[in-house]
Amino acid sequence: MAYSNSSISNRYKMSTDRLNELKKELNYLETVREKEVAEQIKEARSFGDLSENSEYDEAKTEQGKLYSKIAELKDLIENAEIVDVLEGEGPRDTVTLGSIVRVRDVEFDDTEIFEIVGSQEANPRNGRISDDSPVGNALKGHKVGDVINVEAPAGILKFEIISIENK
Repeated sequence: MAYSNSSISNRYKMSTDRLNELKKELNYLETVREKEVAEQIKEARSFGDLSENSEYDEAKTEQGKLYSKIAELKDLIENAEIVDVLEGEGPRDTVTLGSIVRVRDVEFDDTEIFEIVGSQEANPRNGRISDDSPVGNALKGHKVGDVINVEAPAGILKFEIISIENK
């Protein structure tokens, strides 16, 4: 049986916790928020002539945004790839998904801490970097003492791995 490439969709790496958050948000949008927007449209219609009714236009725009967000969440949920690292699974001394890694920037002698997470949980400002990001990808599979090179827009960054904490 032949399979078409068009049926292959993106997979989104995330933890069970993140998947549950998305499901909760989707439920809220499909129940509470959808009713609120429908009520806004109903109220705006009562103002009369729809051709010059800015309240109606705003409510319809909000409805479009809502449906777009619902579709996005459904896609994320349907294509979720759970990547929770089970305790005791995998090498304890190697950087993997879920690792908390302390590195030293070799050039500037600064230390940074990164948590390696799935792409849907990344928040670089809080030190949570995707395993698909240049730094996250470069760290994966390495051990304490390894020096890695990361290609960045500013040039090559060199990090020495100081410690690895696996949950």
